[in-house]
Amino acid sequence: MSLSSIVRSIALAREFFSATLETEARVWVHILKTVGAALIAMGLSMRLELSSPRTAMVTVFIVMQPQTGMVIAKSFYRFIGTIVGATVTVGLTALFGQFFELFLLSITLWICLCTIGASLNRSFRAYGFVLSGYTTALIGIPALANPDGVFISAMTRLSELSMGIFCAATVSALIFPQHVADTLREVVRTRFIRFSKLVGDAVGAQAVHGAPTELHALFSADVVGLEALSSVAVFEDFETKWRARRLSQLNTEFMNVTTRVRALHQWLLRLRATEEGAVVDLIENCLQEIPSLLVTAEGQPVRNAAEAKDAAEQLLAFNAALPSRLANTRSAIEESSLTMLPDFDTSAELLERLVDEMHRYTEAYASLAEDAYDGPAATARFATKTNLLAASASGLRAAAALCLSAMIWYVTAWPSGAGAVVNTAVNSALTGTMPNPAVASRQMLWGTVTACVLAPAVLFFVYPLIDGYALLCAVLIPPLALGVYISTRPGGMGFGLGYCISFCLLAGPDNPMVYDVERTLNDALGLVISMVIVLLASTIIFPSARPWLRNMLLRDLLRQASLACSTKLSLARLYLESHTRDLGHQLNVASAGELKAQASAAAWMFTILDFGHSIVELRVELQKLSDLRDDTRVSVQRLLDCIFSMFETPSADQVIVVRRGSRDAILALRAEFDARADCIQVRELRRLSAYLHFIDFKLGQLPSTSVVDRKEWLRRFLAWDADGVAS
Repeated sequence: MSLSSIVRSIALAREFFSATLETEARVWVHILKTVGAALIAMGLSMRLELSSPRTAMVTVFIVMQPQTGMVIAKSFYRFIGTIVGATVTVGLTALFGQFFELFLLSITLWICLCTIGASLNRSFRAYGFVLSGYTTALIGIPALANPDGVFISAMTRLSELSMGIFCAATVSALIFPQHVADTLREVVRTRFIRFSKLVGDAVGAQAVHGAPTELHALFSADVVGLEALSSVAVFEDFETKWRARRLSQLNTEFMNVTTRVRALHQWLLRLRATEEGAVVDLIENCLQEIPSLLVTAEGQPVRNAAEAKDAAEQLLAFNAALPSRLANTRSAIEESSLTMLPDFDTSAELLERLVDEMHRYTEAYASLAEDAYDGPAATARFATKTNLLAASASGLRAAAALCLSAMIWYVTAWPSGAGAVVNTAVNSALTGTMPNPAVASRQMLWGTVTACVLAPAVLFFVYPLIDGYALLCAVLIPPLALGVYISTRPGGMGFGLGYCISFCLLAGPDNPMVYDVERTLNDALGLVISMVIVLLASTIIFPSARPWLRNMLLRDLLRQASLACSTKLSLARLYLESHTRDLGHQLNVASAGELKAQASAAAWMFTILDFGHSIVELRVELQKLSDLRDDTRVSVQRLLDCIFSMFETPSADQVIVVRRGSRDAILALRAEFDARADCIQVRELRRLSAYLHFIDFKLGQLPSTSVVDRKEWLRRFLAWDADGVAS
């Protein structure tokens, strides 16, 4: 081995160990902060003589996150949710406190509704719904024996919860704080660098089929992630709060421009693969200049928002000159080969739109470096899309689990049955908002079982040997740190959460401390039984990992193309982009580990975006062309109606009808050109023609199958893979 190879190997090893140490250091800082906050909450609760310091400890483990903004956001929504839940509990107790069955039924219905609300709000806002749901069980069920004391019980719980929130937020903000705003800036910067690479791969001469697909899939997850980060960052950083509109605008422009990149890329691949490759040669000079526009004035890659200003100015100049350059090229084509005009017009329109969107995106990125706290006058935010039936299934699972647990308590008169019902409500609400409730429940079950073995041992064999707060902390640090550490490992979040919550509930100190072996073992059994019930409900009742959820989300995804035909034009593009990408992201998560299903979801997401943008552009141009001939307008509108029906209720006949309608619309527009050669709105007519040709191209990419059976045809149609082949 040469000396240079040895030096290179040493450098790589040093870089690897440095990155590993940095990552592990962050993990251990998070562990120490979490355990420290829990112990501080426990100590203050004991000092203030709150009845259950363990509640404050549990609150810390639930709300604690690696970054300060996430802790504050989660704490905020937890506090609001608890207030709502406590208020509802007092009201339900006043109405049904003397009727055991009605009270349990009303709590079950409330938790069901709150779980549905949490599923429909997939952000930290969901946690407010979760808390408002299970707080009713946490306060109301123990108060059944003494309804007159429900208000005092609610205030006590709120005090203990507030203590946990205060300690978690204070420790997170003061001790080695990690800010979401820093992560947000890094995400935006990295995304622009990846976008620059995407543009080079998509429009370059060596572009190949599928080359940027992985980046596009990553960008879709980035869009959802950036929106979640920006909604959290406003809790910790006033500058980010003031720039929220700019970040929202940046996310919107990013969605639009990446769709334009992919549309042009697909179109160029189609031309290069056919005899129309000469059209690409005519605009090759323009294409080759585009990647070089995404650099600074010195020719260096853009590394931050301040440097993006140079790239925005270059794109603006290029965008201003592009129409005249394309017009000159078109004039040359008119003199040589009229048959190339439709493909050239489509290429020119896609190119102009791409450059315009690139300028908008780069300008939005550069605006983040400006000091003025302003932004777009009115920017519609990213709009999530959640299937109501899927959310209702989460609520049904929570309600079924709670009913089963309550029935066991009612029939057996089990002394710890009330605690089991409360834990069922808490765990159902927590797992109901997770991507895969069955997997999360299984992990939490194993964490709970482990805690149920370890916690009684600590409680009965270690606690009697110690005295004082310092020794209590020394005893609790190792088992609590173990749970937090496991939660930071890949796939260990559920285990760590279940372990930490159960350990605190069993071994957390009370005021005063009580050593009751029978009660502790009953409580441990109640924790395990409640988790088993939650696991059974998650596995049996509409399990999210089954095809039913993916098919439902996929039908919602296809429906976005239909909605593009009817949604108000001012909102159509935003709803198309945000809903489609959000549904695509949900499908990707729901298909975790199934590469074929993920490829199908990605293929449909990109196809719907292409169709949807073309439909919106057709509608815009139809509005502009006020003097369009009636037969042409009817043909184009008929095509839009057929597309609406095809994606609303897909069938083999609908696909055939849409393809026929596309050709009819193209022929009608061609007759319009022949009849109105001197039309002053020729640019709008060319745009209309360009998007009709692009839709016809996308229709040719749709999967086709000769299966006669309608259900089997639909299954194969929906199972379209990334290469456009019906599987």
